[in-house]
Amino acid sequence: MVRSYRLGVIGFAHMHVNHLLDQFARLPNVEWVACADTVPAVPSRSSLPGTRLFNLKRAQEVTGIPKVYADYREMLEREQFDAIIFCPENARHAEVAEAIAAKGIHMLTEKPMAASLPEALRMARAVRASGVALMVNWPTTWSGAIRAMKRLIDEGVIGEVWEVKWRNGASMGPLSYSDPQPSDAEKGAEWWHQAAQGGGALLDYCCYGACLARWFIGERAVAAIGMRANLRSHYGDADDNAVVTVRFPSALAVLEATWTTWNSGVPTGPIVYGSRGTLVTDQNAVEVYTTRAYGRSEPDRVLEGDPLPEGRATPAEEFIYHLETGEPLHPTLQLEHNLEVMAVLDAGIRSAASGRLETVEDAVWCIG
Repeated sequence: MVRSYRLGVIGFAHMHVNHLLDQFARLPNVEWVACADTVPAVPSRSSLPGTRLFNLKRAQEVTGIPKVYADYREMLEREQFDAIIFCPENARHAEVAEAIAAKGIHMLTEKPMAASLPEALRMARAVRASGVALMVNWPTTWSGAIRAMKRLIDEGVIGEVWEVKWRNGASMGPLSYSDPQPSDAEKGAEWWHQAAQGGGALLDYCCYGACLARWFIGERAVAAIGMRANLRSHYGDADDNAVVTVRFPSALAVLEATWTTWNSGVPTGPIVYGSRGTLVTDQNAVEVYTTRAYGRSEPDRVLEGDPLPEGRATPAEEFIYHLETGEPLHPTLQLEHNLEVMAVLDAGIRSAASGRLETVEDAVWCIG
């Protein structure tokens, strides 16, 4: 008999919750129980696509979650769950994860793991003490092209990696994809543009680069220097552009995040530079450059992405597979990896405030 999983949802601040719910809804052994949003620091002023009001309504009307609680703690007391998806503001990940872990419930959240390393460590300690699973999802993990890049690196196709470059962002901001567009006042009311809630482009997009750089390079980062600014989003106090440069023992990573780019104009990456070649992807195919050349040249070959493993091709399938078999999650989804990612981001944030190079903490050692 196939086991059925009773699922709940906490937090609708991050619009990626919609994709996660769609993926789980496709599984035959999922039963939706209830959901609850966190209470925003500033009440939302819009219900356009991407906002928390829209996301919560979609969970009820499209996903069909039958019960909605005003208080997620009451929901945890009253209902029985096997697993919970949580996508609140970044600054509330630790609070919510601790509450879920205290009930012995497995959990899945969306990148980044938290708003700071101390908060990520709180999450790690909670799940370890309770013996529950925590998966941190990355949309890039489900790119066959990015998986192919890792395979080519491991095969030595471009030699030793000495730099990873990432530049990406939500075009003109995370709430810029609806028609009509929300007003500046409506954008400013959403957590994305509030620094205290863990908003800002650095956490939103440098995190991808930190995740992939750690995976591709295969070393723990040792130092970072960061800079962030609010250049064109003055309706909020969070950064809309950021750069973090990361030092690894034998490599560098340059992580750029933007919410204000009208047109990127150049490959956004990731781009991986090795001692004998370069890999470039738009996450759909991989361009392989192994002919020595100065400046832009034609790729030696273009590869399609690697096929994703059957039964583990979506976040939902991977999570349930892990629970049922005990097999490790994909490396980028694991707790230890994500603690190291948070350590890089935390150093970048501290550097942006101090103006100095900051040490990347040994996050895994911090939890024993």
